[in-house]
Amino acid sequence: MNASTRGRVALVTAGNAGLGKGITVALAAAGYATAFTYRAGGTGPQRTLAQVRALGVDAVSIEVDFAQRGSAATAVAAVEREFGRLDVLVHTVGPIVVRSFAKSTRADLDTLLEANLGSAVDCAFAALPGMRERGFGRLIFFGMNGSHATMPARGMALYAAAKAAVVTFARTLALEEARHGITVNSVEPGDFRDKDVGRDAARTIPARNPTGHAGSWEDVAYAVRFLASDEAGFINGVALGVNGGLVEPHE
Repeated sequence: MNASTRGRVALVTAGNAGLGKGITVALAAAGYATAFTYRAGGTGPQRTLAQVRALGVDAVSIEVDFAQRGSAATAVAAVEREFGRLDVLVHTVGPIVVRSFAKSTRADLDTLLEANLGSAVDCAFAALPGMRERGFGRLIFFGMNGSHATMPARGMALYAAAKAAVVTFARTLALEEARHGITVNSVEPGDFRDKDVGRDAARTIPARNPTGHAGSWEDVAYAVRFLASDEAGFINGVALGVNGGLVEPHE
């Protein structure tokens, strides 16, 4: 356990599967008391709970559906009841729809904006009051590769717009909340086809990025741990690409 993580509490949304699960386990391994959310009807919490508890770290799973307003408040309140505080919130929730604009609907826009941007806003509303009171906080949101530059991507007009909005929201919060000891940053993952593969295995998988191989959940989790750390307190408003040098939105 790093001395700076002792007593720190982290919440990872959608931490039951994919990149979120890897982030949850990595934060637990770094010494954070860890909570994560999962959605009823999806992947259950048991596997993630078992991995975290095997590390000897306190863990709690929270059933919420971020498609419903109020879910963020429910999750944050549950964490604060369980642990008495929340220091780090990592928001990985953000459904994707790959579809040409000609085949998209107004309902697609409503869904993608609410589930990506709306849920990020709700997380900030829920988590920031306690963080301001304690004088410390880390909010980490997720865009897509190139969100900070509003990179276009065929078939992703609505999704890319929603993710660009998330990153803009995060960078603006960074300006407003820094005086409270709170940083707000974003991670922009590259093209992760297999979200469960580890770093060693990923290096054997060819990929069309400058590095030449696939990325892994460990690469994303490393970036999150860095941004969450006490030592990263002077890094604020950043959109950190974890992409193997990939310039395009996807391979």
